[in-house]
Amino acid sequence: MYVVAVTGGIGSGKTTIANQFAALGIDVVDADVIARDVVEPGAPALAAIATYFGPDVIAPDGQLDRRSLRERVFSDTNAKAWLNALLHPLIRQEMLRQCAAARSPYCLLVVPLLVENKLAGLANRVLVIDVDEATQIERTCRRDGVSAEQARAIIAAQASRSERLAAADDVIDNHNGSQMAIKTRILALHETYLAFASQQPRQV
Repeated sequence: MYVVAVTGGIGSGKTTIANQFAALGIDVVDADVIARDVVEPGAPALAAIATYFGPDVIAPDGQLDRRSLRERVFSDTNAKAWLNALLHPLIRQEMLRQCAAARSPYCLLVVPLLVENKLAGLANRVLVIDVDEATQIERTCRRDGVSAEQARAIIAAQASRSERLAAADDVIDNHNGSQMAIKTRILALHETYLAFASQQPRQV
């Protein structure tokens, strides 16, 4: 399967862009969705998290309390390392499985922390959704109900804008461009990826 990895900082619009590719018939594998699935109630990973962090990271309905866990991890680098060591192999394995099972001419692999976790090698090509920090903060505060300070802390914990752009084969500028211009860019990239997928050996 020919794989195009999509990445970008928080609030960059990765999901919105991926949905437009999906509307063109392209299969989308989303690391965030997989990350939620591997900690569903009954999953071994959730039990391990509850044992390590204590029962307060489990909500009354049995789901993972993501906000509580995020606060614990942000303030404790050892806890963050432990959590990553538990979840990253599970997420990677499922990403590979879903990419291999995709049936469209190419598939999108949406990975917010592609650069941070050095996962570009899982894809044939990397598409970065680029926005400036002010846009990230505004969108994240509006979407997630967090403060600007919290949004800045999340951004600071991610790869820098320049680091993501350095890893990019293709870029979509999603600052404040017109929807028509962005759609035109997506259609052009779609045709490019179809051509690449038909010409090059498939990987993953």
